[in-house]
Amino acid sequence: MSLQCGIVGLPNVGKSTLFNCLSNAKAQAANFPFCTIEPNVGVITVPDERLAKLAEMDRPPKVIPTTIEIVDIAGLVKGAGKGEGLGNKFLANIRETDAILHVLRCFDDDNVTHVDGSVDPVRDKEIIDMELQFKDLETVENRIEKVRKQAQTGKDKAAGRMYELLLQYQETLREGRSARTVKLDGKEDRKLARELFLLTDKPVLYVCNVDEASALKGNRHTEAVAAAVKTEQAGLLTVAAKTEADIAEFETFEERQLFLSEMGMEKSGVERLIKAAYSLLELETYFTTGKDETRAWTYVKGTKAPQAAGIIHTDFEKGFIRAEVIKYDDYIRYGSEAACREAGKIAVEGKDYVVRDGDIMHFRFNV
Repeated sequence: MSLQCGIVGLPNVGKSTLFNCLSNAKAQAANFPFCTIEPNVGVITVPDERLAKLAEMDRPPKVIPTTIEIVDIAGLVKGAGKGEGLGNKFLANIRETDAILHVLRCFDDDNVTHVDGSVDPVRDKEIIDMELQFKDLETVENRIEKVRKQAQTGKDKAAGRMYELLLQYQETLREGRSARTVKLDGKEDRKLARELFLLTDKPVLYVCNVDEASALKGNRHTEAVAAAVKTEQAGLLTVAAKTEADIAEFETFEERQLFLSEMGMEKSGVERLIKAAYSLLELETYFTTGKDETRAWTYVKGTKAPQAAGIIHTDFEKGFIRAEVIKYDDYIRYGSEAACREAGKIAVEGKDYVVRDGDIMHFRFNV
């Protein structure tokens, strides 16, 4: 399952530095706009203590974590929605992602220029929002013209509902609000909404990039951002990208943990960000484990057992018979599949079973 989070923001807010910390890729991090012209893509491991614990117990030769893709997209500027700067290219790159990590500069540093001359993360956020909303409004109004005639005949119910939905989006976007603030009525509405591929309908996590001194408690800039986004359906995270770059330089886990301890932090900002991105995409993890391999598998929250089996191999879904499920806590408590079976802790589930985060699964199938 290849799902992407795109890192966006104005030039010089720390996007590429953060990307480098996340993926260990060598994206150029320079003090001038547009140093990232082509989007850099990094495949990153999602840290999961449960996978490490299972591997420690079963000691297989192969341990495979789950991953997500992070795309570093060049900085947007005012007028991007009208093609200013490299606007059209950047907006197209955003459209291809599944979620947005919106990086906001929340640090003061005279040595790092700001494209608008001063540090104001709320203003920066509104610039990006406006550009994305402008592009979405263009998309919606073009679609309204195409759907109106079909809807007015009254014969095509789907077209009628799409038309109503488009009018809701049009009103919302004209008011300067993002498409994700529109309340959708059930699965059919969500399906229709997905067909529009609206930029501001994507889930978003605002990442406040702060200086080292503000890494734990934030600062006046992060407080302003928190107030500005409190009514949005969005996440908020504070990270000191420059400090994270220093952490990434340590060669061993022990050195990194010692540094974090001295900083008064339990987990690095990068680890928190990866987990937040994973959650933003509404992803969860189930496991398979044994003497040959311990592996984490990514699925979308709400997935049923046959579709979860299909993530391993399409034959598993086609010939699905049943799933044998062990809860993670039970596996840790009893120490093995055999012990769980003996204790009656293996549940046999059918096609309607909704997979739960942390399930340890074994699929029975016949093709």
